[in-house]
Amino acid sequence: MKITISAIKADIGSIGGHTRPSDEVLEAVEKFVRKGMKAAGIIDLYIAYTGDDIHLLMSHKNGLENSKVHKLAWDAFKAGADVAKSQSLYGAGQDLLKDSFSGNVKGMGPGVAELEFEERPNEAFVLFTMDKTEPGAFNYPFYRLFCEPSANTGLIVNPKLASGMKLTVMDVMEGKTAEFSIPQDNFLIAALLMYPGRYVIDSVRNETEPILSATTDKLHNIAGTYVGKDDPAALMRLQKDFPATEEACSVFKVAHYVAGDTRGSHHMPLMPVRIKAAASSNYCMPIVSAVLFSMHEGRFTAHHDAFDTPDWDYFRTKAVKKAEYMREQGFVHPATLVPDELEYSKGYKAMMDSARKKFK
Repeated sequence: MKITISAIKADIGSIGGHTRPSDEVLEAVEKFVRKGMKAAGIIDLYIAYTGDDIHLLMSHKNGLENSKVHKLAWDAFKAGADVAKSQSLYGAGQDLLKDSFSGNVKGMGPGVAELEFEERPNEAFVLFTMDKTEPGAFNYPFYRLFCEPSANTGLIVNPKLASGMKLTVMDVMEGKTAEFSIPQDNFLIAALLMYPGRYVIDSVRNETEPILSATTDKLHNIAGTYVGKDDPAALMRLQKDFPATEEACSVFKVAHYVAGDTRGSHHMPLMPVRIKAAASSNYCMPIVSAVLFSMHEGRFTAHHDAFDTPDWDYFRTKAVKKAEYMREQGFVHPATLVPDELEYSKGYKAMMDSARKKFK
């Protein structure tokens, strides 16, 4: 059976700043989607949040970028934003950057990751969701997963993985994509991904099937100004001829440094957290959650929090320690982002313009 899974996420308001959406906002979004599921052809729904971002995971047979599915998500987020505004939540509706729906939500603010495939007898996949960071936060872990045998033994022992894959990279500044072959183009891929503010992983597939889809929208490219970090998400199929669950999740135990944090202006480690975790009040550390799913005939038969076992507490502590080391650097780079990234903040640009006038 050919199934599409669509993950659509947005920040539409949170409690007391950038923390988590209120229960009433979550209820409004879920109620709206469940009411319109049948008409939109939705088979099943999972809704949760990571930090201040709500993510909708929907299964259906409508294919990629389906207008009914995307409109249902858009209208649900608008309904939730109305509740957020009535509660005076912070950033109410901030990711809804357009006034009206235009066919699909790409380029309108919400992030979208979708996969369409023939369902396997034991279909397993993971939904990764991040908060307080940008799409390039996936670059290092996913490069290791798909290009380095030290992270993924399947690249050696599984003939299907060893035979190669196609990886698509997006230039988020120009909206262009390029396809590269693994392993032949590994060094070219690495050269691009070392600058995650511009070049990001969009998708991965083998000769016949999709494996990975990630959100790639840069909000400041849509809005024309800084409106918050992009808070990416990704869907990845697991097991057999795809990465094993343990391989896909273990690449996040590094707690690698990413762009984000408070005011979207710092480099900080990415901390793996449990599902439905609020953003940390410790400088809004960038966070990532992972939900594992089994699916049968398009229905999510069960799900599990991948970062819930005790060993992940150790890696959370590791991330906190790395964060403390970086914050000790104060406001000086590399603790803060390079000027080209900070220039999207009008306040910083005005400060620099004032300072430059004093030079003679």
